[in-house]
Amino acid sequence: MRLADLDYALPEELIAQEPAVERTAARVLVLSRGDGALEHARVADLPRWLHRGDVLVLNDTRVIPARVRARRPSGGRLEVLFVRPHARDGDWEVLVRGTPRVGERVHLPGADGEWVAGLGEGRWRLRVALDEPVPAWLERVGEVPLPPYIRRPDGPTASDRERYQTLHARAPGAVAAPTAGLHFTPALLESLRAAGVVVATLTLHVGPGTFLPIRDDDLDRHVMAPEAYELPEATVAAVHAARAEGRRVVAVGTTTVRALESAAAGGALRPGSGEAGVFIRPGHRFRVVDALLTNFHLPRSPLLALVAALAGWDRIRAAYEEAVRRRYRFYSFGDAMLIA
Repeated sequence: MRLADLDYALPEELIAQEPAVERTAARVLVLSRGDGALEHARVADLPRWLHRGDVLVLNDTRVIPARVRARRPSGGRLEVLFVRPHARDGDWEVLVRGTPRVGERVHLPGADGEWVAGLGEGRWRLRVALDEPVPAWLERVGEVPLPPYIRRPDGPTASDRERYQTLHARAPGAVAAPTAGLHFTPALLESLRAAGVVVATLTLHVGPGTFLPIRDDDLDRHVMAPEAYELPEATVAAVHAARAEGRRVVAVGTTTVRALESAAAGGALRPGSGEAGVFIRPGHRFRVVDALLTNFHLPRSPLLALVAALAGWDRIRAAYEEAVRRRYRFYSFGDAMLIA
């Protein structure tokens, strides 16, 4: 495939600006991997589509208020997204909207910083002078890092801080939400458990690997920015048991897919820490995941390539065309698709 193949037409008014009033009220387009058949449902209907013995794996990362508004010494404005700590104490990898220069100072809310080095793709290494840990400082001064297609002229709201977060979020470190997980409530998870579905978790801290676009028309030349993950022994045991008994592993979100497939890239799925850097695109051999609940993704994106790898691009394209015809809501605050 070429990058130009991963394209589709989307009316701008279908980009969701607000989440569904009730998390489980979002719509779900169900796509069969077997014959390409499409059905329409709601998230609340998931117990109908998930089977007894299925292992449902969710990403329990927690979004941090990672966006900070800064100023250059000249007064020029910068927007800084704190991605993750660098190896050096006090240094962070950040994404910058603006034009910093190496060695230049930057004024941050209640702190000062210095640009240490450019890392490419808008990424920089930033040294911050603080009397407290950066995560604690971000909790005080940072904003919810909403994607740019969710428009908030006056900045994110208190409601955004709540709704751009899964209800099972546990481990702080993500700079974007694992959006398929936004649809779940404790009541829905309990109903799935009662129906015999095994609910498991892992942690992948969502970063640039998830949302940076593909720049090269040759997909073989795209390199994913790695994202840290932690895979618990209990989740690995549940997956192995399901595999041995012919049951399904159902991933909630593309981040969960990347963590599982990266952890199994050497052959066997192993617990522990690692970095998910595999670029999943058509031709990928899935070692772990059988089914996927995911939101609708941007054209020409790594996430669209991933779902095309699981279901086939022709079927994904037909499903997206149907979703547009049926006025589904797209992207982070939008509706979902179950590839089953």
